[in-house]
Amino acid sequence: MTRRTSLSSGRPSQLIGCQVANYLVEGEVGRGGMAVVYRARDLRLDRTVALKLLAPELARNDTFRQRFIHESRVAAAIDHPHIVPVFEAGETDDVLYIAMRYVSGSDLRHLLDEHGPLPFEAAVRIAAQVASALDAAHEHGLVHRDVKPGNVLVARGTDSDHPEHVYLTDFGLTKKSLSLTGFTTVGQFVGTLDYVAPEQISGRPVDGRCDVYGLACVVYETLAGRPPFQREDDMALLWAHQYDEPPPPSGSCPDLPPAVDAVFARALAKSPDARYDTCLGFVAALRSAPAARPGAGPPPPEADTRDAVAPPQPPGWAGPVLG
Repeated sequence: MTRRTSLSSGRPSQLIGCQVANYLVEGEVGRGGMAVVYRARDLRLDRTVALKLLAPELARNDTFRQRFIHESRVAAAIDHPHIVPVFEAGETDDVLYIAMRYVSGSDLRHLLDEHGPLPFEAAVRIAAQVASALDAAHEHGLVHRDVKPGNVLVARGTDSDHPEHVYLTDFGLTKKSLSLTGFTTVGQFVGTLDYVAPEQISGRPVDGRCDVYGLACVVYETLAGRPPFQREDDMALLWAHQYDEPPPPSGSCPDLPPAVDAVFARALAKSPDARYDTCLGFVAALRSAPAARPGAGPPPPEADTRDAVAPPQPPGWAGPVLG
């Protein structure tokens, strides 16, 4: 028999086995400061979904609730192979929820922690899929604002030419709304410090080029094994994003040609106007950078990271994870 409990008063662990709207909660997958994500069963269509429940206090803010519903509908309207589909967004028992596709696989954070930096070809292939998702969102007026390895889901691909299928998840729907409704306070802002753009830190308006910066930070870590800036405390890290020049990634990965350093220098520029206009523009420059290696010939005309032959998959490339 399905149990029901008050969402606004129950602890997350008490929701296992309970029904939330039309979803039966089966297990917790992950949590953050504003939400908890569960694996759940869609009782209407009998499918597994990822169910994200936002903190109850957020639903009590009318402006936030209205923006959340509106932006969730925009996200649900984006039909893109590398964006985790949003099935439904709504409110029940004074709690806002989002139901999304459940992705079986791993995420880039787990892969980097387990296996370290990826080969250049694999890193660019993954980056191209994320970039296409981000640019598609930008065309619909959505900016992610929190591009990080944990939001890049890596599922098993279809064949040796496409060894992984990448999904981008957790768009900044709530992040934008929080900044406009007073939930952020002095000393706090929305975003992950290792990948946050300077304009986010200073509170300036953001557009798709903020995601170019975040994606560049993620790809930098994918190649070099660490993000561009590492500091002992948060304030020093925020300062570095705003004022310090990123070290060239070839310093941590000597196999990278100098042209790669130049690509990252532009993508990580402090001013959005100095960056690439699109995420795919950044990836295209990165893809062509090895051709600048002394003695290297030009890439074949048909070369495309989406179709490049991948190196052998590391053990555990796919495992049960959620988006």
